[in-house]
Amino acid sequence: MEYWVYLLRCRDDSLYCGVTTDLARRLREHNQGRGAKYTSGRVPVSLARAWRVNSRSEALRLEAGIKKCSRKKKEELIRSADSVRSLGFPFPQTG
Repeated sequence: MEYWVYLLRCRDDSLYCGVTTDLARRLREHNQGRGAKYTSGRVPVSLARAWRVNSRSEALRLEAGIKKCSRKKKEELIRSADSVRSLGFPFPQTG
């Protein structure tokens, strides 16, 4: 099964990181206020960047790594999808 790790930009310009198997559905859910408690009060949200990975474990490890990043580093990840490899994750594919 294919998984996606994604970064959303919220209405207040904050960033949210999550994991899903269906990126389009999950973005709709976030924008309907049903995606996550954090994003429900910050709609609309837009997809800033996404990475496709091959397993749930890879997705959860990458999500955890991104969540530990500073705001500056997350913005760098958004600008250059390949920069995620600088976190030590060789597996993601750009989405």
